[in-house]
Amino acid sequence: MLRLLPPLLSLVLLAQGGPAQDSRPFPAADSKKGLQVQMVDDALALGIRHAGINVNLAALLADAGTAHRVGFRSEDREYFINEDYARSLDRQIKPLSDAGVLVYLILIQYPSRVPEKDAVLIHPKARADGKYIIPAFNTATETGLRHYRALIEFLAARYSGEKSVSGQVWGYIVGNEVNSQFTWYNLGHIPVAEAAMEYEKAVRTTHDAVRRHSLHARCYLSFDHHWNVSVPGISPTEAYKTKEFLDNFARTAREHGDFEWHVAHHPYPDDLGNPRTWEDKNAWPTEDSPHITFKNLEVATRHMNRPDLLWQGKPRRIILSEQGLHCLDTPDGETLQAAGFAYVWEKLRRQPGIDALIWHRHVDHTQEGGLKLGLWTTKPGTISEPGRKRPFYDLFQKADTPAWDEAAKFALPVVGLKSWDELKGP
Repeated sequence: MLRLLPPLLSLVLLAQGGPAQDSRPFPAADSKKGLQVQMVDDALALGIRHAGINVNLAALLADAGTAHRVGFRSEDREYFINEDYARSLDRQIKPLSDAGVLVYLILIQYPSRVPEKDAVLIHPKARADGKYIIPAFNTATETGLRHYRALIEFLAARYSGEKSVSGQVWGYIVGNEVNSQFTWYNLGHIPVAEAAMEYEKAVRTTHDAVRRHSLHARCYLSFDHHWNVSVPGISPTEAYKTKEFLDNFARTAREHGDFEWHVAHHPYPDDLGNPRTWEDKNAWPTEDSPHITFKNLEVATRHMNRPDLLWQGKPRRIILSEQGLHCLDTPDGETLQAAGFAYVWEKLRRQPGIDALIWHRHVDHTQEGGLKLGLWTTKPGTISEPGRKRPFYDLFQKADTPAWDEAAKFALPVVGLKSWDELKGP
């Protein structure tokens, strides 16, 4: 176990003695509209019913240099939590869940640059040169798996137990775009079957930890838009086809004793820099499609109806947990982005197997490879402070309201349709 100095704050939260197990069913939201939230008040004004919140587990785990630490017991061992970080999560989660928004935690970890901590949290097969953004969770060692389990138990006890006072969480998204692990869940150079096995350990551990506090909160696998192809130019031992990875994962889960898991898909356009997703050439309506983008969401929903993927006789659920459309620096850029959202929303409405569209981003971010995906522009001279609302903002706000049909009509000739009814269902 990672040995840390005694906490400066001696509060002790017991995993075993925390909030009672919540037996409420997973809520049925009255809208699929969601957002990765940066500004809580603005998100609520937009009428969202789903919210994605990033959680950096490396920041959640306290070390000897952390100013305010809280003791937490898991499996008769004590771990220390960064209290300031936990309270920052409270400030995001509680006002959203109090307003009836379904909150999903996106579980990731960035290298902390604290050698003792990283040795425990980062998977030992992650590239030694550190050429990645996010490494995989350490599911390879007993110490690593214990620490991961303890951190998830802390989150579940705090946010998913009965009468959780810090806010309510209903979804746990494990990692990020794990089929393209070279950047987003680095496991070094390993074949797809081994990568799926390591990921299955993390998802199962998450599921089991969450189940101690909630009978019906959900765990999700995270994939990007590459379906029957992998990211070009990357080794096949660091990037995989989503379909192949998903099927390997499902087979491993069945072999170890199946459990409830669902899918968080990221259906960005073929070209992330082109908002005309209705023109995607690599998004086919068939199972052999190279990509799954907004254009062919029906491929994802059909695939989850396969008998070998069902859970208790029903298809596992899909959420779209990260995706957006770029605003081009052209005279028609804002019109194309808004029209693209109208197209996306109408596609989504026709997919009963998809529960949520969690938009990325709330505000542009200047360090996101030049992409401008936000409902807000960035304030000049800042990285992600809100500048002005784009026209897309008003349209997003009207989604799932009586004003939608009239507001979205302008987009039909832009996307080359006479009626939204031309769009395919599952």
